[in-house]
Amino acid sequence: MTRALVIGAVAACFAAAGIAIFANGIPWSKPGGYFVSHATAADGGAAADAEPGRKIKYYRNPMGLPDTSPTPKKDSMGMDYIPVYEGEDSDDGSIKLSPGRIQRSGVKSEPVMLHIVSTLIRAPGTIQLDERRISVIAMRAESYVQKVADVTTGSRVAKGQPLMEIYSPAVSSAAAEYLATITSKTTATIETYGRGSRQRLMNLDVPESAIATMEKTKAVPIAIQWSAPRDGIVLERNAIEGMRAQPGDVLFRVADISLVWAVVDIAERDVGSITVGQPVTVRARGFPGRAFAGKISVIYPQVNRETRTVRLRIELDNADLALLPDMYVDAEIEIGSQDPVLAVPDSSVLDNGSRQTVIIEKGGGRFEPREVKVGHRGGGYVEITEGIGEGESVVTSANFLIDAESNLKAALKGFSEADSTQDTSSTSGMGGRP
Repeated sequence: MTRALVIGAVAACFAAAGIAIFANGIPWSKPGGYFVSHATAADGGAAADAEPGRKIKYYRNPMGLPDTSPTPKKDSMGMDYIPVYEGEDSDDGSIKLSPGRIQRSGVKSEPVMLHIVSTLIRAPGTIQLDERRISVIAMRAESYVQKVADVTTGSRVAKGQPLMEIYSPAVSSAAAEYLATITSKTTATIETYGRGSRQRLMNLDVPESAIATMEKTKAVPIAIQWSAPRDGIVLERNAIEGMRAQPGDVLFRVADISLVWAVVDIAERDVGSITVGQPVTVRARGFPGRAFAGKISVIYPQVNRETRTVRLRIELDNADLALLPDMYVDAEIEIGSQDPVLAVPDSSVLDNGSRQTVIIEKGGGRFEPREVKVGHRGGGYVEITEGIGEGESVVTSANFLIDAESNLKAALKGFSEADSTQDTSSTSGMGGRP
């Protein structure tokens, strides 16, 4: 009696959870507080469900109790015992359903095939300047701005384009010394002191073009012309005609934006799927419908504590200078398999958090739960790395019902074995006493 109560409690737990229980291949529910066999109610019981031409081995208890009968009978609640045919019993964990039961349950399956399993990660970010493509024009000695070219902040300049003319006493002194050295008739003097004098001009950041002009004209210029060090955009102009500039004062800042960075943040959980060099598509909110191709150049080695995100740097070609600093962008990163892999539909995987299972259709109405290992997910499919092979059929619909029946069958088998062991122990303990 205790065993029957325990098994009944197991069945009650499944029903209380709102799951239709498949006890021995028959769906059960609990209307009005009693377990009722749908097969009995809808199909007329065991006699109506019997399949002609197949040999019945025995009859099972409709409540799943470990009680069998060689002939048809009813239990204490008036429900018919369920026929068990030859070939239906299996100890490998599989279960068998009749074609009628499969149709009523809505069981569907499809073969395991190769699919490209990928997921698209979208991450917001902004456009930033490439730090390696920024140049600053600053004086290294006290200077005076004689003249400034017609260039303003935001202007595009080319390398070598004149920006301003500077007079500096220190530069003039170094230039006079250098010219005096190179105009000397003593070769030893030129080799000994000329190299040092020229280096002094270079240390003062005098442009190479200005030094070449001095060597050609053999004259000390009153003002030295400063030019743009690279192609780019003027980000900052602080030079004003007539101003006095101290050493270190930034007069111009020029940046080349033909190559820019998109700095985006991705979720911490996706970091393991990202690699340096991976292609990325970036879309600027200011240019709807246009896509910019780039690649990941740096994965920053730090996680933001507040947002739990990791920052990525994406290099973008910006030949037409459409992308501007601080512009909002959205990056699209495709992760997963680039080549086809073994995969099954999302709906076919039963996941309890620590274990993933699929139901394999073995043919002839027989189904087998099988544990698998999963990989990437995306596009409605799950990559299977271990557990099944190509060509096998997995159940994609009503698989949780079959799994519930399989679990119930395993539980009943365990109760039955435990009960048999207990009976054997009791008989041994009696020592043959009457």
